[in-house]
Amino acid sequence: MKTVTLSTLQAAKRAGEPFSCLTAYDASFAHAAEEAGIEVLLVGDSLGMVLQGHASTLPVTLDDICYHTRCVARGKRASLLMVDLPFMSNSSSERLLQDAGALMRAGAELVKVEGEAWMAHGIRELTRRGVPVCAHLGLTPQSVYQLGGYKVQGREAEQASRILEDARTLVEAGASVILLECVPASLGRAVSEALEVPVIGIGAGPDTDGQILVMHDVLGVTHGRTPRFVKNFMVEADDIPDAFRRYHSDVKARRFPAEGHCF
Repeated sequence: MKTVTLSTLQAAKRAGEPFSCLTAYDASFAHAAEEAGIEVLLVGDSLGMVLQGHASTLPVTLDDICYHTRCVARGKRASLLMVDLPFMSNSSSERLLQDAGALMRAGAELVKVEGEAWMAHGIRELTRRGVPVCAHLGLTPQSVYQLGGYKVQGREAEQASRILEDARTLVEAGASVILLECVPASLGRAVSEALEVPVIGIGAGPDTDGQILVMHDVLGVTHGRTPRFVKNFMVEADDIPDAFRRYHSDVKARRFPAEGHCF
């Protein structure tokens, strides 16, 4: 696989070719995912739940994220490495810049931050200093207690309109990618069509430019309730690399997500 950059993702969007994304937390799984063709790897703060056993992503620290970023960076060669800023990294411009700098030094190539239109200033500050940003909208796990749980966002017309406008605002501020989580498929399509930058979906329907899942969900080792948007690719796979290949192939062919995975 050729080296994947933001330009690669932008070209894929213009060509109408979907791309695959997957979380990774160590060198071995990063290498296996890349070998399967996965274009974007995410060191997500989801590690707090799937690796550390927490009930949410909030306890994950910057040191946790940096450690796993360094591991993944050593295991991959060509995939684009996106990394989450942990809870409260966006509490001030100073902290945002410091934490993003730490992630970039650890190996991040794209920094993901949760927040709505109010994050525009922070995104301007980051991009002004050469830090590429993915803005995460919809269900934002770091706000799960404020949202009242892991609930689909944007079902009502007013909220859907606000998410779309927030996406436009954050792109104008400099966001290179938008990630939409747990929104109706119609909203995923509307945001993808409205923006020139790539839109990655998780539980956002089949019409976003890219799809992302948590690796543990793809491998069927999720504990607790399985989200509707998840598919266990190990069911028909021979081994873990084959499950990754099947996920990548289904995304590229737009077989995943299917109707049953959508809201």
